[in-house]
Amino acid sequence: MLKKILAVMAMLLAAASFAAVDVNKGTAADLDGIKGVGPAMSKRILDARKEGEFKDWPDFMQRVKGVKEKKAEKLPAEGLTVNGKAFGGHAGEAVASKADKPAVAAAAKPAKP
Repeated sequence: MLKKILAVMAMLLAAASFAAVDVNKGTAADLDGIKGVGPAMSKRILDARKEGEFKDWPDFMQRVKGVKEKKAEKLPAEGLTVNGKAFGGHAGEAVASKADKPAVAAAAKPAKP
């Protein structure tokens, strides 16, 4: 009987340790627990999250330095989600909006006489 109880407890602990961590809700410790996310990246995630919650993966990839499509494909397998969703491979939106930023920033600067 004791062996069965210990086995059930071990299975529950194993399941809890692989629980998904949402970037909008996870603490620094939660994020550090994800393979591929270290202390530096978890700090960048938390800093970017101060500006507002991440809407989706492209928003996350645009705002967090070091997260590109290749890394975004691996993180959900380790338990990371954005609003409860795994990466769906639609990074084109993030790349397009990044490409538009320099043009917008250049247009916003006043011309020098």
